[in-house]
Amino acid sequence: MRKILRGLVTASLLASSSLVAYERDGELVEAWIAEVSSEHGIDAEYLRSLMAEASYKQSIIDAISRPAERVLTWEEYRNIFIEQARIDGGIEFIERNLETLKRIEAETGVSAEYIVAIIGVETRYGRIMGNYRVIDALSTLGFSYPRRSSFFKKELTEFVLMIEETGLDPLSLKGSYAGAMGLGQFIPSSYRAYSKDDTGDGVADLWESEQDAIASVANYFKRHGWKAGEPVLVNLAAPEGAEEFPRSPLRLDRTMAEVEALGYRPDAALAADTKARIFYFADNPDGEYIAGLQNFYTITRYNHSSYYALAVHQLAEVLREQSILSSQ
Repeated sequence: MRKILRGLVTASLLASSSLVAYERDGELVEAWIAEVSSEHGIDAEYLRSLMAEASYKQSIIDAISRPAERVLTWEEYRNIFIEQARIDGGIEFIERNLETLKRIEAETGVSAEYIVAIIGVETRYGRIMGNYRVIDALSTLGFSYPRRSSFFKKELTEFVLMIEETGLDPLSLKGSYAGAMGLGQFIPSSYRAYSKDDTGDGVADLWESEQDAIASVANYFKRHGWKAGEPVLVNLAAPEGAEEFPRSPLRLDRTMAEVEALGYRPDAALAADTKARIFYFADNPDGEYIAGLQNFYTITRYNHSSYYALAVHQLAEVLREQSILSSQ
């Protein structure tokens, strides 16, 4: 991953670009520059030169503003991720990285198949990581998308701090239209908090290093409460007339003793004080009712969706069953 020195990039940016490239949002940009310069001690002229190179992208606004045409059923959502090409890609990823996956699993307690499933769901194992420059995505949304401008300006600040800390080239890094980066799609604040340089070359390269990406996803899970060796969920046999529990909120609001007191019967024995939440998934081939446990909740910290967590879980199960992991 190419690095640069701030002084050199400042000079090159000033030479190659006009400082009014962001004229449409100039006052907002200047207020942000003043804040970042004051709070973090970053040279204001450097920030101006960086923002002069940032490009407004209407396609980013269109992408984040586009309303969903309809809500997917669980079966439709599942079929996006539990399909043969993604399974085959995961098996190949495991074979390429088996030694790293086994070591990281031993160090963190995070099961290898869940690390791989996250990368598979997020980017098809690095095949689809996004083609927007991160600087364009974050600046467009930070200054031209009022609905979430506060969040994206914060992430733009985190991106600048990330560049300061790593020396990565701010103009070459690419990601999603929302600024998520690399194989695991970390936003800048997550990169700074959870990324790991597992190769020891001085920087966590989530774009080109599968080893660094594996270590980073595992660290994210560990820091968000993953419990080694414990299940993600249990399937439930529901009582007559059971309600269709909503997909949110996601917090674990009952104990298994309370779940069973409501008439639900789990397919595996758990301690009575195990924290859980009942979810209903129509068309789930493994059972319509589940009790999500701590590790299910941890997966939702990556993406705040019960559909997402169940898809990751089911993909992980298939990957373990069909890959070399099943014999480990």
